Amino acid sequence: TASSHFAVGDQTYELLEALDGRQQRILRHNDAVQRVWPQARMATVERRESPLVLWLQRKYSALLSKLLMAPRIVFRTAAVVVVVGLAVLPTLGHSLLPNFKERDFLMHWVTKPGTSYPEMNRITIAASKELRAIPGVRNFGAHVGRAVQSDEVVGINFTENWVSVDPSADYDTTLAAIQEVVDGYPGLYRDVLTYLKERIREVLTGSSEAIVIRIYGPDLKTLREKAAELQEALRGIDGMIDLHAELQEIIPHIAVEVDLEAAARYAITPGEVRRAQSTLVRGLEVSDIYLPAQLFDIVVQGTPDTRSSLSSIQDLLIDIPAGGQVRLDEIADVSIKPTPNFIRRENNSRRIDVSANVSGRDLGSVVTDIEKRLAEIEFPLEYHAEIIGEYAERDAAQNRLLASAMVSALAIFLLLQMSVGSWRLAATAFLALPSALVGGLIATYIGGGVISLGTLVGFLTVLGIASRNGILLIHHCHHLERQQGGVFGPALIVQAARERLRPILMTALVTSLAIAPLVVLGNIPGHEIEHPIAVVIIGGLITSTLLNLFAMPSLYLRFGKVDKRDNDLEVGEAQPA
Repeated sequence: TASSHFAVGDQTYELLEALDGRQQRILRHNDAVQRVWPQARMATVERRESPLVLWLQRKYSALLSKLLMAPRIVFRTAAVVVVVGLAVLPTLGHSLLPNFKERDFLMHWVTKPGTSYPEMNRITIAASKELRAIPGVRNFGAHVGRAVQSDEVVGINFTENWVSVDPSADYDTTLAAIQEVVDGYPGLYRDVLTYLKERIREVLTGSSEAIVIRIYGPDLKTLREKAAELQEALRGIDGMIDLHAELQEIIPHIAVEVDLEAAARYAITPGEVRRAQSTLVRGLEVSDIYLPAQLFDIVVQGTPDTRSSLSSIQDLLIDIPAGGQVRLDEIADVSIKPTPNFIRRENNSRRIDVSANVSGRDLGSVVTDIEKRLAEIEFPLEYHAEIIGEYAERDAAQNRLLASAMVSALAIFLLLQMSVGSWRLAATAFLALPSALVGGLIATYIGGGVISLGTLVGFLTVLGIASRNGILLIHHCHHLERQQGGVFGPALIVQAARERLRPILMTALVTSLAIAPLVVLGNIPGHEIEHPIAVVIIGGLITSTLLNLFAMPSLYLRFGKVDKRDNDLEVGEAQPA
């Protein structure tokens, strides 16, 4: 049995235990170490605060003590902030997608149906030379019409042009020069979009334009008339560009209508007549030739002279089953008739689109003006119009996001009630949270004045941070009162707020520093989505931090004290019999 003494603080304890040889050697070694280095004894750990934190806590405690004695100043200031936010809100615009500063542009050029391939080729080559002469344009590419087995159903009057801008070139200057060249080709529909934005619009809305007014009805002639009327009514709206109606035009087609009695005299069926004339005029693929990396179609077709005019088609010779041939116009009526260049139907109804893009103004404001003018147009029975496109998709996405936000807000309210143990205090704190978003509204107004989906995500982030800091502050007040025996009053609230000052400031500071580069660099290529989010978060952090540091303590002092019996019931304590 060995006796060993251990010193812990100011107390000395004696330990008796049976030691084996190895333990005795360790004990003797430790005693020797203690004699040589007395400072190796257990030292008391002393926690030291940063001088800056101590200074902030002193200043904050003094200021908060004064404000708690004059809560009207805090409440009136918070009310003024909320009024400013409500005044800014109607001035903000709305949009789904930001303006992507991508360096690859896609242009649609559409001429009147019936335009020939040589003419489309001439226009495309002329535009290519002008665009490639712009400083900063790296390359140009285009295709005319529809490729074999293409996924796009377009005519020869449709052209897609691609332009790439050199990364070292000034983006805005080069884009302005490209737009100027494109505007120099009147008489055809044209647009200039980044490839990414055009693809996103196509996937989301089925159209490359930002705004599409779709008119439904049974008769194509009436649809074209209403589209022209709507197009005229929408002219002059500020911010609207590229306004055009869909080119559902009547163009000449050669129609072949078989005379059944005449064909029967020659024992020819209508199907045989259609197959014969289609082969001679359009051609019929009968085989293929495969070579390394090459494929050639073998097509049977009439000579160019047999399809060069209406009379030459009327003179086409159709084989008779019994032998010999007969002219096509002897067994069919061959004539030129007006026919739509294509047929658009949706939900079992014909439809036609009036489309436009937006520039220099937010999408929501332009659509608001469109809705006012659209309401002034009268549509016949069975005809109606609706706005689709990017704005409609933006509304649908916003509604889904707001529904999710309502669920989150309900969860936040329940968490507040669980933390504070009072429905009244939870409701008061919850209703004060929207004032934390005012800073985000003001920052959005200063940073461009447009609310996008990214901006809404930033607001939800700020709301979450404000809720978290508010819950922790109120919960700490309850901890001091219930667990440490504190007395409800200004002194307890000041102590709780002072002890929560450091984590609240650290949360705001660290978050701000993390996203500050996105704000400082501005709306540069690659930051089109993150930049609005960062602007909202930093602006919202300012007001949410001030709310939690000054308004929330005053609210707790005003509504935090509850009856002892109710308080016991809320925290789940059993009542005496």
